[in-house]
Order: sequence, then structure tokens, then C-alpha cells
Amino acid sequence: MTDTNGTADAGRPAQVPRPSGAPKPGGAGTRPKPHAVKPAPGPAAQQHPHPVVVPTVSDPSKWGRVDEDGTAWVKTADGERQIGSWQAGDATEGLAHFGRRFDDLATEVALLEARLAAGADARKTRAAAVALAESLPSAAVIGDIDGLAARLAAIAEHSEEAAAHAREEKERARHEHTERKEALAAEAEKIAAESTQWKAAGDRLREILDEWKTIRGVDRKVDDALWRRYSKARESFNRRRGAHFAELDRERATAKTRKEELCVQAEALSGSTDWAGTAAVFRDLLTEWKAAGRAPREADEALWRRFKSAQDVFFAARNSAASERDAEFEQNATAKEELLRTYAHIDPATDLEGARAALRDLQEKWDALGKVPRERMQDLEGKLRAIEKRVREAADAQWRRSDPEAVARAAQFRERVQQFEEQAAKAQAAGKTRDAERALEQAKQWREWADAAEGAVSNL
Repeated sequence: MTDTNGTADAGRPAQVPRPSGAPKPGGAGTRPKPHAVKPAPGPAAQQHPHPVVVPTVSDPSKWGRVDEDGTAWVKTADGERQIGSWQAGDATEGLAHFGRRFDDLATEVALLEARLAAGADARKTRAAAVALAESLPSAAVIGDIDGLAARLAAIAEHSEEAAAHAREEKERARHEHTERKEALAAEAEKIAAESTQWKAAGDRLREILDEWKTIRGVDRKVDDALWRRYSKARESFNRRRGAHFAELDRERATAKTRKEELCVQAEALSGSTDWAGTAAVFRDLLTEWKAAGRAPREADEALWRRFKSAQDVFFAARNSAASERDAEFEQNATAKEELLRTYAHIDPATDLEGARAALRDLQEKWDALGKVPRERMQDLEGKLRAIEKRVREAADAQWRRSDPEAVARAAQFRERVQQFEEQAAKAQAAGKTRDAERALEQAKQWREWADAAEGAVSNL
């Protein structure tokens, strides 16, 4: 056990075997404190899967000694035990050397504790703890060996609990991941069956696929079945979307053909001078254009420019003709106003026949002038109608005054009055007072009618 070369490893027994699966001292592990044994990973362990374990630095003088002759001893609950010999320096250096070797063991224990707390493979962690505990009775180290033994025993004790908890966590995660994939598959199926927002739905199916790839830990058979659901939904959506756009292409091709026909019709009408009729046809063509639907974008825009150009040619010509017509109508209105002033002297009260002749002359010239602006028509026609009314009323009055039928009717009324008065006189002479009164009443009524008829003739 003595190294005559006096190297730093002098007096060390055979190398303490490192437990299977245990990380190297000072390597990456988990963050929990070296002496804290946690049976289940908490939130911190889940958030920091690879915390660093700080190497232990202990005071070896509390747990052993190195004699002047280099013999090294360690104190345990069973008493002192010789662990080796130190020949590479003084006793203080030897004590520090065996203390560092203990610290290495303590760091390995801390790493096992951290692995257990982090939820690592509990079975492997327990096997490593047991192997390390079995090496302690012969370990060439100076430190709290009993404390390490207790910590290793705690690791072994809690590893089963940690393993059960890990299994529960794994099952919980598997359940959650399965539920999430089921929800994604159901959403994909809903999109495939209902959505017509083709771009948004397609983007969402790709997002579902990206998320799907990040979900792990689902049972293989269940995962395969869920994947088939998603894949089938995606294929169904793609077929439905493809059919939609194929039908849209057919509709657009049909719309293009129809709009080309409408362009030909519009161009044929662009030179028409049947302003009202052609304008109505253009309105019908525009209605058909809107009902035809959309052609492919570039073709649709080009066809619309072609159609509108033909339409603009016609309406520009119509507007030009309307402007000329309006100017002509305005001239007609001015001429008719002049006619009204020229014939303002017509007076049927003084010369009925002259008034009639002047009115006929006015009407002939009025009709020859043609139309006037719509907004001036009522005023001008009203002034003409006033002159016509005066002449017509004067002629009617003259005719009634000379009407032989009216004179004869008045004479008949007087004759009836005389007849009833004679009847009254005969009845009175015969003593028939009541008959006489009735005859006088009838004579009175016919007299009123005769007066009215004579008055009508004399007033005209």
C-alpha cells in the first residue's frame, strides 16, 4: 500500500469503483443541494433538468488523522479504521489528500440525489447508490462516511417512490399528449368537413402538423391511429379544396366566354344613335355582366376595359347629341317667348273672329318651333293655354247666346206655367180648392225653371 515514489496517490488502496450510470464527480447534474434527497421532481427540477452540483469541501480533521509515520485513519461509528499510508509529504498534506478523495465520493452521492430529484431513471439511480454504499467500508477516504451511508440509504429508500412518481408523471404526460393529439385530429376533421376559408384553413392544418411533431410519448398504436385521422382529414380537405378551385376555374372560363360575347355586343351598339333604346340595352348588358361572375383576373380586367370603352363611346356620343339638343331646345324656348309677346294682343272680347285667326296662326308657329327644355315647358305651355282658354270661353259664350234649343226650352217652360195656371182656375171655379192649390204649386215650379232658362240666354 506504500508508494515509494511519494506521489499524490501514495498509500491509496485499489481504485474505488464508480457506480454504473453515475456521472463523473464535478460533471453536469441537477441543481438540488448535495445533501437533500427528494423522492419526486418538483417544479424547479422540471425547469432545470441539468443543474450543476457544487463539489463538496469538508474538514477531514474531524473524521480522521494521518500519523507521523504516514498511517492514515478514519473514524466511523464502529471505531477507527486504517485506510492506507501516506509517504508523499507531511501528515497535513496526507490528511488533505484523503479528505479530497472523500469529497469526490460526496459529490458522487450528491449527483445521485440530484438525479433522483430530477426524475431520472430511478432503477439505475438505486443500483448506483447500492454499489457506492457497498464500497464505503473499504474506501480510502477521510470524512463523514456514516453520513454518506445514510444519504445513500435514503436514495435507495426513496428510489422506488420516485420511480412510481416518475411512472405517474409519464402516464399523465402520455394522457395529456394523447388528449392534445385527439383534439388536433378532431380540429383537422372539422376543418376538412366544414371550412371554406381555404387559405386560413390550409395554414391551420400546417400549424397542426408542426405542433403534432413536437408532441412525444403517445402510445404507438394510439399515435398511429390518431395520425391516420389527421392524415385522412388533411387529404379530404385538399381534395375538397382542389375540387372547389377546379370548379372555380370552370366558372371563370365560362364567365370569360360570356363576357367576350357581351363585349362584342357592346362594340356593335357603340355607334347607335337610338339613344333611349340603346341606353336601355346597355343597362341590360351591364346587368348580365355582373351576373356572369369573375373571369381569370387579368382577362377580367382586360375585358372590362374593352366593354367600358364601347359603352363610353356610345354615351359620349349621346351626351354630345344631348348637348346639341339642349341648345336647340333653348333656342326654341326663346322663340316661343317671342311668339307669346307677339300675340299678347289677342282679345276675343272685342274681336272674336280675329282672335280665333290669330290663335290658329300662333298655334301653327308654336308647333313648328318644336320642343323646349323640360324645366321651361310648364311655364311656356301654361301661357299658351291661357290664351287658348280665353278664346275658347268667348266662343262658347257666343254660341250659347245664339243656341235655338235654349230659347225653345225657355218657351216650353212658359207654356207649362200657363197650362198649370189654367188648371188652377178651373179647379177653383169648380170648388176644388185642393186641386187648385196643387196646380198653382206646379205652375210656380215651372215658372222658376222658365226664369232660369231665360236668364241664362239673356246673360250670355
